[in-house]
Amino acid sequence: RDLKNLEAGGYGHLPPCIAKTQTSFTDDPKRPAIKGGFRVTVTNVRVSAGAGFLVVLMGSMNTMPGLPREPAALKIRLDDDGTIRGLMQGE
Repeated sequence: RDLKNLEAGGYGHLPPCIAKTQTSFTDDPKRPAIKGGFRVTVTNVRVSAGAGFLVVLMGSMNTMPGLPREPAALKIRLDDDGTIRGLMQGE
């Protein structure tokens, strides 16, 4: 269903990027030595239109958010007296 919606939205041409466990070729971290003859469970497909690909989530995955256009680190500064500013919102 997700793939049909993505194709209807004009994203069907984007290449997939597979998000899976790092310990296995499958979506099951308890099967690290499997080399072939297995099935995977696709749990979700997300569009990363700016990056130009689809993220195919397999199994139980936690993903991290992307960074904002201006990282918070750019707001950190050191005052003349050595005080660090900009670590807390509103400083």
